[in-house]
Amino acid sequence: VISDVDASSRLWYEETFGPVVAVRTFETEDEAIELANDCSVGLASYFCSKDLARVFRVAKSIEAGIVGINDGIISTAVAPFGGVKESGLGREGSALGMAEYLETKYMFINA
Repeated sequence: VISDVDASSRLWYEETFGPVVAVRTFETEDEAIELANDCSVGLASYFCSKDLARVFRVAKSIEAGIVGINDGIISTAVAPFGGVKESGLGREGSALGMAEYLETKYMFINA
């Protein structure tokens, strides 16, 4: 856990795959959302809150394919896994992941 991470550091704006957590404080909910979205990647995001209305409001506003709330272990085979922005397109796992392997055919018949 690294605290008070500057938003201009590579640790803050790059997608880090490893046992590292970059943490910083914020004053308002809007500032927290702005900090979370101020990057070109969006695989996963995490936050903690006891306020259920805030949970849904913030999770909807965060630009990430996966949002973990009050927990750091969010992957499971039954949930869709995938990101947004430069973190990818499409999903793995769950019924949504199966759609990646299907071919859709549209047929129009004017009889």
